[in-house]
Amino acid sequence: MDNIYIKEKIIKSFRQLEEIFSDDAIIFTIDIVSKEMATTLKNGGKVLFCGTGPSSIVAQNMADSLSGKILDDRPPLHAAALHSSPTFLSGISAEYGFDEAFARMALAMGSPGDMLLAICGSKAPTSVLNALSMANNMGMKTIGMSPSGSGIESRCGEHIEAGSEDPQRCQESHLLIGNIICEIVESIAYKKSV
Repeated sequence: MDNIYIKEKIIKSFRQLEEIFSDDAIIFTIDIVSKEMATTLKNGGKVLFCGTGPSSIVAQNMADSLSGKILDDRPPLHAAALHSSPTFLSGISAEYGFDEAFARMALAMGSPGDMLLAICGSKAPTSVLNALSMANNMGMKTIGMSPSGSGIESRCGEHIEAGSEDPQRCQESHLLIGNIICEIVESIAYKKSV
């Protein structure tokens, strides 16, 4: 490895973010999703997140930011990542298979009017697709964040189409978008200016 390799990776990440910055449809959808999430939480609902692999890191970060804090000390918002209980995941996977684990957790934790945000860095795994189907059947709002062609678009009420074929660059852009959404949600929920 040399400096050229490192610079190429930074340039790829920069170009990915530049594409998102230049796409008004993505920016508009991020705004809509942020407002819908804030409304869900202000109305006493909860927001659940799911993703596998690197996308689970983005999901966990968003859940932690909302239930903890982002910029200001404030009461926690009701948010959780579906993969955050290893005991539940291993137990349900042993009984029903991993493909059903997120759906079972959504069924256990979700209610009509709650929200599920599914994150994928590439082709959506069956576990995430099943969670979205369960959430839709339960009357939850469904949001997806993935690159084009992931397979979750048709199962989501709103879809943030962002990311590239490079999973690492995709994860970086999803982390940025997730952080922005959480900052907006916090500002709306607690009436701060953004």
